Amino acid sequence: MSDMRLVVVGAAGRMGRSLVRAIHDAPGCVLSAAIERPGSPALGQDAAVLAGLPASGVLVGDDAVAAFVEAEGVLDFTTPDATVAFAGLAAQARIVHVAGTTGMEPQHLAKLEAASRHAAIIRSGNMSLGVNLLAALVRKVAATLGTDWDIEILEMHHRMKVDAPSGTAVLLGEAAAQGRGVDLAECRVAVRDGQVGARQPGTVGFAALRGGTVVGDHKVIFAGAGERLELAHVAEDRSLFAQGAVRAALWGRGRKPGLYSMADVLGLDTV
Repeated sequence: MSDMRLVVVGAAGRMGRSLVRAIHDAPGCVLSAAIERPGSPALGQDAAVLAGLPASGVLVGDDAVAAFVEAEGVLDFTTPDATVAFAGLAAQARIVHVAGTTGMEPQHLAKLEAASRHAAIIRSGNMSLGVNLLAALVRKVAATLGTDWDIEILEMHHRMKVDAPSGTAVLLGEAAAQGRGVDLAECRVAVRDGQVGARQPGTVGFAALRGGTVVGDHKVIFAGAGERLELAHVAEDRSLFAQGAVRAALWGRGRKPGLYSMADVLGLDTV
């Protein structure tokens, strides 16, 4: 089988450059196109050179439609609105769409769900093996412990991150809620400020820290009467997210249309 042809959108950004490097290093795939927004200063530059690699001949362009027609998959860590648009194009082209974009709102997720009727869309708030294993553990622990145990999720990221809580924190919160058999929207507490009163049983709390160049720290705290269980993950290099995205794209090659997660890619059992 020939190498899978992959497009990177947002190719000039930090994550985009990491994705280009991950494709270069991974067997079974090749960079077929690199896309940036119209007017980007990166247009016309060699995508591999931008990523610190030898020249590949793949120049950064802004015509996503033409790029998708010639590709088998797209790697997308852009913005919610852009991701929805790219999902629509992926559905038209019938190619794999790997979406690692965070900050998705219900309206964005609904549009991804619609696009997944025509394309294999793999979406996750975090593409790393460690985080998805952590989510499986959180799901299991939450299912085992009762609501007498409080759940708090603490995350820290670099000062430039624009959304909070992080997509990974939400992923872990969803795992906790699934373990308890409830919808996260019904039990999520994302802000505490002032006289908020006592903590309500069964809620899942979030706290977000921002500063420096932190790639991503996440901790899930289960606090019971007289004891506490803490599960944590520390990301030291964002390349692990890019490697996971490439792995997801290769897994999605030839899959029937549908909305998949990294748990599907990694074959993780759910509670």
